[in-house]
Amino acid sequence: MPQIIPIKDLKNTAEISELCHKSSDPIYITKNGYGDMVIMSMENYEKLIKTINLYKELEISEKQIEEGNVKDARTSLSSLREKYDL
Repeated sequence: MPQIIPIKDLKNTAEISELCHKSSDPIYITKNGYGDMVIMSMENYEKLIKTINLYKELEISEKQIEEGNVKDARTSLSSLREKYDL
């Protein structure tokens, strides 16, 4: 369940940091009762970015497959071996 806290609670930085590291979910910060910011640990942020980048690469790959821009695996591996003298 996501944590939602008011912006005034950001004064206690040690407690907020601990919350961020205990949970893999982001913490939502409100200001005057409305959503304002989201914070999370750097570790969870980096995992999120890696996941997003993976999905981007998969999307590109799927588009290439749909367009017929594919190569036979044996042909690709053979050309890589030749290129890198493997």
